[in-house]
Amino acid sequence: MRYERQAEPALTAGARGRGYSTVLTRVLERLMRWIERALAYAFIAAVILNFINVVGRYVYGSTILSADEIQIFIMVFMTFLGAAVVAWRNQHLRMDVVVNALPLPARQLIKIVELAVIVVLTGFVLWNSTSYAEQMFDIGRVSDMAEVPMWIPHGAVAAGFGLMAFIVCLRLAQILSGRGPDGSKSDTEA
Repeated sequence: MRYERQAEPALTAGARGRGYSTVLTRVLERLMRWIERALAYAFIAAVILNFINVVGRYVYGSTILSADEIQIFIMVFMTFLGAAVVAWRNQHLRMDVVVNALPLPARQLIKIVELAVIVVLTGFVLWNSTSYAEQMFDIGRVSDMAEVPMWIPHGAVAAGFGLMAFIVCLRLAQILSGRGPDGSKSDTEA
């Protein structure tokens, strides 16, 4: 199976012709590509670190003590920043068979309610995770083995949810302004 990248996320088509939206869309697309690549390199580093640790354990009888912590932190970044990339690409899992069978006005209303709930939930997690990361920064907490400042992995949670909240706000604004993903009247697939 071959993965083919979407040329543009769903948000961009409705943003054509509006200068600020086009620039914002380009900036976000580049940011998401950068995040995607950085996470891929981080994953490769985690695999290499794991391999080195296995060889060290079984061949030389010693390990890198902080390897597990570093791998966990990489997974935290992959999970939360990766979720923002998935949200931008609009590639999240959906169970929408029943919703797609509804008439267009009902689908649009459900989409607006869905996006509003997501904004509230991501905003709540953003607020709390930012506060917690700030506390970790203020007390200078570091991880036990690798001595990584703990505000960094906790900040990844805040960054991921902040990006998701921003993306969902853009999609909600697009629908409420009457601009669909193809530049026509809004539909529910934005």
